[in-house]
Amino acid sequence: MTAALPAENLKELGPVSHLPTVAAPMDIVRAALATGNIEMYREAVALAKEMDAIASRKAFDVAMADAQAELPTIRKNREVDSGGRGPKYRFEDLAEIERTVKPVLSKHGLNYRFRTQQDGDRISITCIVSHRAGHSEENTLTAGPDNGPGRNAIQQIGSTQTYLQRYTLKAALGLAASQDDDGHSSEQKEAEPYTPPPGSITQAQADNIRDGLEEKGASVKAFLQWAKRDRIESIPAEHYDACIAAINKFQKA
Repeated sequence: MTAALPAENLKELGPVSHLPTVAAPMDIVRAALATGNIEMYREAVALAKEMDAIASRKAFDVAMADAQAELPTIRKNREVDSGGRGPKYRFEDLAEIERTVKPVLSKHGLNYRFRTQQDGDRISITCIVSHRAGHSEENTLTAGPDNGPGRNAIQQIGSTQTYLQRYTLKAALGLAASQDDDGHSSEQKEAEPYTPPPGSITQAQADNIRDGLEEKGASVKAFLQWAKRDRIESIPAEHYDACIAAINKFQKA
């Protein structure tokens, strides 16, 4: 507890009405330093830090509330086929989440970053949301490598990292995704991640094909009809080069 000033010192300060109603943290520190009392100075520094922390937390809470009020519902821009185990479902990838939230967070002085840790085969991703006033909060999730068919060790880790980044960011910001546009309820639980058949292209190669189609303005549905596949992830690895070549030859109308 901060030591009380002697009564004679209080008299020297004059009438209470002349005192400021709230002292700034550094004013308290400077006043304590002027007394020459080291113990009082230390207590004043501790009090100033506590006041700063409270103010930073309050600024963070206000900024988060304002940002959440402005954040739009995130568009589900990816489709996954459950491979006969259930209906298709859609989800929002990390790039779509970031595209949606970054402008609003920046407007309110908020930003986020990820911290990655690995203990054996367990991968932990921590999403850290910070405010320019100094306060930050963390949200952590842990999972094992995504050892789906056709993925090497690095791709397994990368897939898990991306998955955990998506969910820690959504949890930290309290985000909601839009209703499934294939008619299913928005409250429907996401199905298990699609497992491509053995010998299929990697997830990175599938993303390259999607990016190429988007860049050319080509229809994914028409491309899959040409490839005789129901989804991009099921394309055989040996056909990857031919698919990229076909996409590169496509001329946008």
